[in-house]
Amino acid sequence: MSHLPSRRGLLFGTAAASAGALLAGCTSNEKSDDEQPAANDQPAADDKPGRQVTIGFAGPQADHGWLNAINENAKSRAEKYQDVTLEITEGSNDTAQQIGQIETLINKKVDVLVVLPADGKALTQVGLKAMRAGIPVVNLDRIFNTPQAYRCWIGGDNYGMGLNAGHYIGEKLKDKPNARVIELAGLDNLELTKQRTQGFDDALKNYPNIRKVARQAAEFTVESGQAKMAQLLQAQSEFDALWNHDDDQGVGALRAIEQAGRDDFLMVGGAGALSAFQAIKQDDGVLKATVLYPPTMAASAIDLARALGQGKGVGGLAEFEIPASLTLYSAVVDKTNVDQYMPTGFE
Repeated sequence: MSHLPSRRGLLFGTAAASAGALLAGCTSNEKSDDEQPAANDQPAADDKPGRQVTIGFAGPQADHGWLNAINENAKSRAEKYQDVTLEITEGSNDTAQQIGQIETLINKKVDVLVVLPADGKALTQVGLKAMRAGIPVVNLDRIFNTPQAYRCWIGGDNYGMGLNAGHYIGEKLKDKPNARVIELAGLDNLELTKQRTQGFDDALKNYPNIRKVARQAAEFTVESGQAKMAQLLQAQSEFDALWNHDDDQGVGALRAIEQAGRDDFLMVGGAGALSAFQAIKQDDGVLKATVLYPPTMAASAIDLARALGQGKGVGGLAEFEIPASLTLYSAVVDKTNVDQYMPTGFE
C-alpha cells in the first residue's frame, strides 16, 4: 500500500507473481538463438552479466508492512545481479532528510536512481536535479509533479484496486436482492484513498441490486482498523460484504469481527499481505479475497534501472527504449489462485 497518489498509465500485467515478468534482466549484446531483440539489433533484457551499474535507492521509512516489502524486494533483486551495486539510503519520512540523501547519491554520481518519495510533490525538485545531472530516475509509485523529474515511472493502480474489489463483490452478490456493502477505507486526506473509493463505487454501479450503506476511514494501522471496524459493526447490524483498503489495518478489522462474533458477510482486503493470503487459503473466516498492490514493483524498478544503466530495451517489446510509464495490474487473489501468489505476500 502506498500512502501518496499514484497514476494509472500503461497496464503491464500482474507483476505480483514475479517481478521478473517485466524484465528478465538486462545486458549482454550477445544473443542466443532463442533470444529476441527489443527492436532490430537493439539488445533486449536478459540475465547475463554486463556493464557494471551502480543504482542509488531512496525510499521512505519502512513503518508499514508494504513499505518494508518494497525495501526487501529492491535489495533481493539487486543481489541477483553480479553487475549491480546498490547504494541504499536509510529510509526517512522527513522530506528534507530524504532530499539530502538523494543529493548525496547524486554527488556520488550513481548511474541510475530509484526513488520512492515520502512526498512526490516535495521531492520533485531533487528528481529534476538528478535528471539535469544526467542521472536517469526511476520514480517508484508516488509520482513526482512533472514527468521531467523522471525517466520512467512504475507503480500501482489505486483506482484499479477499488474497481476490481467492487467487481469481485458484485459478482458474488449479483443474484442477492437488496444487497448491502460497507467500506473500510484508508486515510481520507490521501488521494490514493479517494481513487480506491472511486473505483469501488464505479464498479458497484454495474450492480443495481447492491447499495453501499456505510463507510469509515481508518489509518492503515492495525489499531485504527480494529477501532473503525468495531464502529461499523455496531452501526450496521446486517450487511453482505465489506471491502477493506489495506491488509495491515485488516488485521485489526478481523479482530473486531471476531470479537463481535460476526461471520454473516464476505470480506475483501487490499495490498497482498501474507497474513491475508494465509487466511484466504485456510478459508474458515470472512476474508475471502484481497486485491493486490504489489510491492514487487520495487524489484521491477531495479530491473528497469539496470536496463537504463546498460542501455538495454525491454524483452518482449519492439521499442528501443524502456517505456516512460508502467502501471501494475491489481489482481484479485482468492482461494482459486492464492497458492500462486503466496510467495509474494509481505509480513
